[in-house]
Amino acid sequence: MTSNDPITAALQELAAHHEQLTQLDARETSHFATLTERLTELTDLITGLGRTLEDDATVLDRFEALDRQVTDLAAQLAPGIGGYHPDPAPAWWKLPAAERHEPITRLRAWVEQVYRPGYGHLAATIGPCWPSHDLCLYGLDILSGLWSVLYLQPERTARLLSAQAEYQARILTALAAQLMTETSTCGHPRGCGPAPGQPRSTS
Repeated sequence: MTSNDPITAALQELAAHHEQLTQLDARETSHFATLTERLTELTDLITGLGRTLEDDATVLDRFEALDRQVTDLAAQLAPGIGGYHPDPAPAWWKLPAAERHEPITRLRAWVEQVYRPGYGHLAATIGPCWPSHDLCLYGLDILSGLWSVLYLQPERTARLLSAQAEYQARILTALAAQLMTETSTCGHPRGCGPAPGQPRSTS
Protein backbone atom coordinates (compact mmCIF):
# COMPACT_ATOMS: atom_id res chain seq x y z
CA MET A 1 0.00 0.00 0.00
CA THR A 2 1.16 3.54 -0.75
CA SER A 3 1.17 6.33 1.74
CA ASN A 4 0.55 10.05 1.41
CA ASP A 5 3.66 10.62 3.57
CA PRO A 6 6.42 11.67 1.16
CA ILE A 7 9.13 10.00 3.21
CA THR A 8 7.24 6.74 3.44
CA ALA A 9 6.53 6.89 -0.27
CA ALA A 10 10.19 7.52 -1.02
CA LEU A 11 11.24 4.61 1.18
CA GLN A 12 8.77 2.32 -0.54
CA GLU A 13 10.05 3.42 -3.94
CA LEU A 14 13.64 2.82 -2.84
CA ALA A 15 12.63 -0.62 -1.57
CA ALA A 16 11.04 -1.40 -4.93
CA HIS A 17 14.16 -0.24 -6.77
CA HIS A 18 16.32 -2.31 -4.42
CA GLU A 19 14.22 -5.38 -5.16
CA GLN A 20 14.55 -4.77 -8.91
CA LEU A 21 18.29 -4.30 -8.56
CA THR A 22 18.50 -7.48 -6.54
CA GLN A 23 16.62 -9.38 -9.27
CA LEU A 24 18.83 -7.85 -11.97
CA ASP A 25 21.93 -8.72 -9.99
CA ALA A 26 20.73 -12.31 -9.54
CA ARG A 27 19.94 -12.58 -13.25
CA GLU A 28 23.29 -11.15 -14.28
CA THR A 29 25.05 -13.41 -11.81
CA SER A 30 23.28 -16.39 -13.40
CA HIS A 31 24.25 -15.16 -16.88
CA PHE A 32 27.84 -14.67 -15.75
CA ALA A 33 27.93 -18.18 -14.30
CA THR A 34 26.51 -19.60 -17.56
CA LEU A 35 29.03 -17.64 -19.66
CA THR A 36 31.85 -18.72 -17.39
CA GLU A 37 30.79 -22.35 -17.79
CA ARG A 38 30.62 -21.99 -21.57
CA LEU A 39 34.03 -20.28 -21.65
CA THR A 40 35.45 -23.14 -19.60
CA GLU A 41 33.96 -25.64 -22.04
CA LEU A 42 35.38 -23.68 -25.00
CA THR A 43 38.78 -23.49 -23.31
CA ASP A 44 38.74 -27.25 -22.73
CA LEU A 45 37.69 -27.79 -26.35
CA ILE A 46 40.46 -25.55 -27.67
CA THR A 47 42.97 -27.30 -25.42
CA GLY A 48 41.77 -30.68 -26.70
CA LEU A 49 42.00 -29.49 -30.30
CA GLY A 50 45.49 -28.22 -29.64
CA ARG A 51 46.53 -31.61 -28.31
CA THR A 52 44.89 -33.31 -31.28
CA LEU A 53 46.79 -31.04 -33.66
CA GLU A 54 50.00 -31.83 -31.83
CA ASP A 55 49.25 -35.55 -32.07
CA ASP A 56 48.41 -35.18 -35.77
CA ALA A 57 51.62 -33.26 -36.33
CA THR A 58 53.55 -36.03 -34.58
CA VAL A 59 51.87 -38.68 -36.74
CA LEU A 60 52.58 -36.66 -39.89
CA ASP A 61 56.20 -36.29 -38.86
CA ARG A 62 56.42 -40.05 -38.42
CA PHE A 63 54.83 -40.65 -41.82
CA GLU A 64 57.23 -38.19 -43.42
CA ALA A 65 60.16 -39.90 -41.72
CA LEU A 66 58.91 -43.30 -42.93
CA ASP A 67 58.44 -41.93 -46.43
CA ARG A 68 62.01 -40.61 -46.39
CA GLN A 69 63.26 -44.01 -45.26
CA VAL A 70 61.35 -45.77 -48.06
CA THR A 71 62.63 -43.24 -50.58
CA ASP A 72 66.19 -43.67 -49.35
CA LEU A 73 65.90 -47.46 -49.47
CA ALA A 74 64.48 -47.33 -52.99
CA ALA A 75 67.32 -45.06 -54.03
CA GLN A 76 69.85 -47.43 -52.50
CA LEU A 77 68.36 -50.51 -54.11
CA ALA A 78 67.85 -48.98 -57.54
CA PRO A 79 69.89 -45.81 -58.09
CA GLY A 80 68.88 -43.77 -61.10
CA ILE A 81 72.34 -43.97 -62.70
CA GLY A 82 74.22 -47.23 -62.95
CA GLY A 83 71.77 -49.25 -60.85
CA TYR A 84 69.96 -52.35 -61.95
CA HIS A 85 66.30 -52.07 -62.88
CA PRO A 86 64.43 -55.39 -63.16
CA ASP A 87 62.73 -56.22 -66.44
CA PRO A 88 58.97 -56.87 -66.58
CA ALA A 89 58.08 -60.42 -65.57
CA PRO A 90 57.34 -62.79 -68.44
CA ALA A 91 53.66 -63.66 -68.75
CA TRP A 92 54.23 -67.38 -68.42
CA TRP A 93 50.54 -68.13 -68.09
CA LYS A 94 49.84 -67.03 -71.65
CA LEU A 95 53.13 -67.48 -73.50
CA PRO A 96 52.98 -70.23 -76.15
CA ALA A 97 55.97 -72.49 -76.60
CA ALA A 98 57.39 -70.45 -79.48
CA GLU A 99 57.54 -67.29 -77.37
CA ARG A 100 59.10 -68.97 -74.34
CA HIS A 101 62.47 -69.54 -75.95
CA GLU A 102 63.99 -66.12 -75.25
CA PRO A 103 62.94 -65.71 -71.56
CA ILE A 104 63.86 -69.34 -70.80
CA THR A 105 67.24 -68.84 -72.47
CA ARG A 106 67.88 -65.85 -70.19
CA LEU A 107 66.91 -67.89 -67.13
CA ARG A 108 69.08 -70.79 -68.27
CA ALA A 109 72.06 -68.45 -68.56
CA TRP A 110 71.52 -67.21 -65.01
CA VAL A 111 71.08 -70.76 -63.71
CA GLU A 112 74.31 -71.93 -65.35
CA GLN A 113 76.41 -68.82 -64.65
CA VAL A 114 75.17 -67.80 -61.19
CA TYR A 115 72.77 -70.23 -59.56
CA ARG A 116 74.53 -73.58 -59.98
CA PRO A 117 78.10 -72.32 -59.40
CA GLY A 118 77.20 -70.09 -56.47
CA TYR A 119 74.54 -71.85 -54.44
CA GLY A 120 75.93 -75.33 -53.95
CA HIS A 121 73.56 -77.99 -52.63
CA LEU A 122 70.55 -75.69 -52.97
CA ALA A 123 71.06 -75.31 -56.72
CA ALA A 124 71.98 -78.99 -57.11
CA THR A 125 68.49 -80.06 -56.09
CA ILE A 126 66.72 -78.59 -59.13
CA GLY A 127 66.00 -81.08 -61.89
CA PRO A 128 67.09 -80.46 -65.49
CA CYS A 129 63.44 -80.44 -66.56
CA TRP A 130 62.79 -77.10 -64.83
CA PRO A 131 62.02 -75.27 -68.13
CA SER A 132 58.95 -77.51 -68.45
CA HIS A 133 57.46 -76.32 -65.15
CA ASP A 134 55.76 -72.96 -64.81
CA LEU A 135 56.35 -73.05 -61.05
CA CYS A 136 60.08 -73.23 -61.71
CA LEU A 137 59.91 -70.47 -64.28
CA TYR A 138 58.12 -68.20 -61.82
CA GLY A 139 60.54 -69.09 -59.04
CA LEU A 140 63.73 -68.70 -61.07
CA ASP A 141 62.49 -65.44 -62.55
CA ILE A 142 62.02 -64.11 -59.01
CA LEU A 143 65.37 -65.47 -57.82
CA SER A 144 67.33 -64.10 -60.77
CA GLY A 145 65.58 -60.72 -60.76
CA LEU A 146 66.00 -60.24 -57.03
CA TRP A 147 69.61 -61.44 -57.17
CA SER A 148 70.31 -58.80 -59.83
CA VAL A 149 68.64 -56.08 -57.75
CA LEU A 150 70.71 -57.05 -54.71
CA TYR A 151 74.09 -57.72 -56.34
CA LEU A 152 74.30 -55.49 -59.42
CA GLN A 153 74.32 -52.20 -57.53
CA PRO A 154 77.21 -49.74 -57.67
CA GLU A 155 77.31 -49.35 -53.88
CA ARG A 156 76.62 -51.57 -50.89
CA THR A 157 74.85 -50.12 -47.88
CA ALA A 158 73.91 -51.61 -44.52
CA ARG A 159 70.31 -51.97 -45.71
CA LEU A 160 71.38 -53.64 -48.90
CA LEU A 161 73.54 -56.04 -46.90
CA SER A 162 70.53 -56.84 -44.70
CA ALA A 163 68.43 -57.51 -47.80
CA GLN A 164 71.14 -59.82 -49.16
CA ALA A 165 71.10 -61.75 -45.89
CA GLU A 166 67.30 -62.08 -46.11
CA TYR A 167 67.63 -63.36 -49.66
CA GLN A 168 70.32 -65.89 -48.69
CA ALA A 169 68.74 -67.16 -45.48
CA ARG A 170 65.03 -67.21 -46.29
CA ILE A 171 63.95 -66.41 -49.84
CA LEU A 172 66.52 -68.53 -51.66
CA THR A 173 66.08 -71.58 -49.44
CA ALA A 174 62.28 -71.43 -49.61
CA LEU A 175 62.18 -71.17 -53.41
CA ALA A 176 64.92 -73.78 -53.85
CA ALA A 177 62.77 -76.21 -51.87
CA GLN A 178 59.83 -75.52 -54.19
CA LEU A 179 61.99 -76.08 -57.27
CA MET A 180 63.32 -79.35 -55.86
CA THR A 181 59.85 -80.66 -55.02
CA GLU A 182 58.44 -79.67 -58.39
CA THR A 183 61.21 -81.31 -60.44
CA SER A 184 61.65 -84.42 -58.31
CA THR A 185 58.04 -85.61 -58.37
CA CYS A 186 57.10 -84.90 -61.99
CA GLY A 187 58.30 -88.13 -63.60
CA HIS A 188 60.59 -86.43 -66.13
CA PRO A 189 63.93 -88.15 -66.84
CA ARG A 190 66.69 -86.83 -64.58
CA GLY A 191 69.51 -87.31 -67.04
CA CYS A 192 68.76 -84.48 -69.44
CA GLY A 193 66.59 -81.42 -69.61
CA PRO A 194 64.11 -80.27 -72.26
CA ALA A 195 65.09 -77.82 -74.93
CA PRO A 196 64.39 -74.14 -74.32
CA GLY A 197 60.82 -73.27 -75.15
CA GLN A 198 59.49 -76.77 -74.56
CA PRO A 199 55.77 -76.69 -73.63
CA ARG A 200 55.10 -76.58 -69.93
CA SER A 201 54.44 -79.68 -67.92
CA THR A 202 50.94 -80.48 -66.74
CA SER A 203 52.19 -82.67 -63.91
